[in-house]
Amino acid sequence: MKTQVGIVGAGPAGLMLSHLLSLNGIDSVVIDNRTRLEIENTVRAGILEADSARLLVDTGVSDRVLRDGHPHEGIDLRFGGESHRVDFRALVGESVWLYPQTDVFVDLANARERDGGDVRFGVSDTSVDINEPAIRFVDSDGVRQEVRCDLLVGADGSRSICRAEVPEALRTHSFREYPFAWFGIITEAPRSAPELIYAHSPRGFALISQRTETHQRMYFQCDPETDPSAWSADRIWEELQARVAGPDGFTLNEGPITEKTVLRFRSFVAEPMRHGNLLLAGDAAHTVPPTGAKGLNLALADVSVLSELIERALLKNDPDALDEYGPRALNRVWKAQHFSYWMTTMLHALPGATDFDVRRQLGELGSVVASEAGSRFLAEGYTGCWPA
Repeated sequence: MKTQVGIVGAGPAGLMLSHLLSLNGIDSVVIDNRTRLEIENTVRAGILEADSARLLVDTGVSDRVLRDGHPHEGIDLRFGGESHRVDFRALVGESVWLYPQTDVFVDLANARERDGGDVRFGVSDTSVDINEPAIRFVDSDGVRQEVRCDLLVGADGSRSICRAEVPEALRTHSFREYPFAWFGIITEAPRSAPELIYAHSPRGFALISQRTETHQRMYFQCDPETDPSAWSADRIWEELQARVAGPDGFTLNEGPITEKTVLRFRSFVAEPMRHGNLLLAGDAAHTVPPTGAKGLNLALADVSVLSELIERALLKNDPDALDEYGPRALNRVWKAQHFSYWMTTMLHALPGATDFDVRRQLGELGSVVASEAGSRFLAEGYTGCWPA
């Protein structure tokens, strides 16, 4: 079959791009090796920048984020056993939304189904040809298919098969592996705080997040080789409580732990994001450590720009418009990489750190919360409200 835009990857980036294109009358086909149920059951990030929430609502995907999501007007930086609130609303006039990525996916998948979008879940044996361009796969019924398209978009995640189609001599991959990971849990317990807590402690970093009124998400820094099964619930709670303990007497609400996982993370950027008729978006082009809550938001920002440029290229006879994609997207990507790296290195216990290094971190944290300029920098990065 033939379509205007073939999209590999039916996560939020691929589905949002397909949705935005459809609003402009541009046809697309989206395929993914995973079933819809598999994607829905993959726990991912849960913080949306205000622009990401507006994109869902203003383009008619769903207003459920406004009903079921929770606006957060700031975060707590906790260090030295004390909490210091950074007030996003007061500093930059914006909030972020606590809204799980699985819900973003469900909203988008429902919108594409409602609007008659062509989305094929559960395919196999996928390959792409950037010269045709074309996508070849076996559908969920076992029938071999070929989709020819004018443009091919790789939104197929960090293990992208599309990214590998950019000739090696023409690509640059910038990469940083971090020497620590996050031990993440989901617990059946009431919230321990109204907003997220980012905690620096002598034992390492901890993040106290939320999911719902009755289920919470929490993380603590660990070795990447940590085996979650070796940690009992008592040991996990002892570690988390120790990392947020302080003279103010703050403690976490405990409950049964329903999930344990170790999350490795890295920084990665692939350039160029466009090669001929192939365009990369989301994790296929870049990944960030989760400390700054940028991954999903960067993916949605990518496809927001890309949909505009595809419209100009296909409907307004302006093929040169696609040349703008990489520079425009990468401008935001590298800002997000810097912010995520800064948050990560400021808050985590670094291997081989001396007393000087730890005291310097505490001095940096103190400067951020004591200075309006420092707090504003954090608020701009976290909410995505970077100056032009």
